[in-house]
Amino acid sequence: MPTLSELSAPETLANGKVTWQAGGGVALLTLTNPPANGYSHEMMRDLDEAILRARFADEVQVIVVAGAGEKFFCAGADISMLDAVTPSFKYAFCLHANETLLRLEHTPKLVIAALGGHCVGGGLEVALACDLRVARSGSGKTGLPEVTLGVLPGTGGTQRVARVLGKSKAIELMATGELVDYERAQELGLVDRTVDADSDEAFLDEVLAWAQSFCAPGRASMSVGHIKRAVQTGVELPLEAGLARQRELPSMLFASADAKEGISAFVEKRKPEFEGR
Repeated sequence: MPTLSELSAPETLANGKVTWQAGGGVALLTLTNPPANGYSHEMMRDLDEAILRARFADEVQVIVVAGAGEKFFCAGADISMLDAVTPSFKYAFCLHANETLLRLEHTPKLVIAALGGHCVGGGLEVALACDLRVARSGSGKTGLPEVTLGVLPGTGGTQRVARVLGKSKAIELMATGELVDYERAQELGLVDRTVDADSDEAFLDEVLAWAQSFCAPGRASMSVGHIKRAVQTGVELPLEAGLARQRELPSMLFASADAKEGISAFVEKRKPEFEGR
């Protein structure tokens, strides 16, 4: 199992707002913009680059997105940046941010958000574009408080949170601007797991170990990624259209080395050793 100390040395991407580390089948993308990891166009460009890098890297089977430091996963868009730019820039910025999160959502590899510290506003929107969300117990709060600024969640939050919570709960959460702790977030369904950890590093080690459990050789990571794609692309379609989309995916998997290994191992009554291809 990879731990934080066993990953490759942090590599800062072009704009200095996201760092890349990898090892054991997992890529760790860390949002880095002290003090609150607020995102700007530069951060979204770095995140876009990192997502594409992970998508094309055969050695990466699972992606983990985290925030630098212990106080914030991400506090959302950098408000001082938004205050300084033109309305046309704001529109282009929001459009690109939406495109980046869609790219994350549609990448055929499992994506896990590691929520250490507060995850609010656009930070929760980033987390909602991930497939699974794990939070460090007691480390912060989460929610979509954009209404307190006279705006609404502009990076997909209105749509994704409604798909997670249902319409009425989503409207209540956004219209009140309420922030909830991670235990309550797990009860609501915003967070999938909470982890007790003494430090941010210990928390990330727990998340990385869980991420690696979806990788080869213990798990057929291609199968995991295609399950993710089937759900992400099909769940909002009419049933027949979703089933038609799903039918395309098994044919790709049946041609894979992992499917051959999994079926052979079952017939031979042994534990499979997957390769992630």
